[in-house]
Amino acid sequence: MAVTSELAGQLALVTGASRGIGRATAIQLAQRGAHIIALARTSGALEELDDEIKALGQPDGATLVPLDLADHDALDRLGRSIYDRWGKLDMLVGNAGILGPITPVSHITPKNWDALLAVNVTANWRLIRSLEPLLKQAKPGGRAIFVSSSAATKTKPYWGGYSMSKAALESIVKVWAAENSTTALRINLFNPGGTRTEMRAAAMPGEDPSQLPTPEQVAAFMLPYLMPDCAVSGELITFKA
Repeated sequence: MAVTSELAGQLALVTGASRGIGRATAIQLAQRGAHIIALARTSGALEELDDEIKALGQPDGATLVPLDLADHDALDRLGRSIYDRWGKLDMLVGNAGILGPITPVSHITPKNWDALLAVNVTANWRLIRSLEPLLKQAKPGGRAIFVSSSAATKTKPYWGGYSMSKAALESIVKVWAAENSTTALRINLFNPGGTRTEMRAAAMPGEDPSQLPTPEQVAAFMLPYLMPDCAVSGELITFKA
């Protein structure tokens, strides 16, 4: 698919952009002309994404940010860098997350508990804190979407750590959306369900991945909620095949 001008001049920050749903979302936004700020821990995978975006017909490629979301102060610096270079942000896709151990609640180590909070919860709050002023500068209004999970509301044994983190994320995002109900911001949550990703394979090693939707299918379903004409806010959108 060649690059179109649908999102020309628009700027999208995608976390976890090096693989899975984040990568697919970054490519589909780039195909529509958006410039991608791609954030992930792995430089090599980010460079591969950059090459693919250039091959679409975007000669400048993406802006690559090799960064661990647990480096919270770096997220504040990122907001400042975006302000200095562009002065606004049109789209925020909070996709990155970690699974943590599948284990009884009483067996979760303090180190694993802290890591789940740091990446799945605190990092997204720091992004909100750092980027809200930039999203408010977007025209007609910034759009933000955060990837959640059905684990946020299910009480599935051994999933306590991941469930806790996604429940906290949903609460924060819904409150943020309510606080901005009279602004032009559009803020939503997205539950992709089981998707053919490395995280899903780690969580469900016996599952046949060919029976699951691809990251590209899931990203395409999410895309309308990042478009300038999106009127929905404060919702949890669930993927449907």
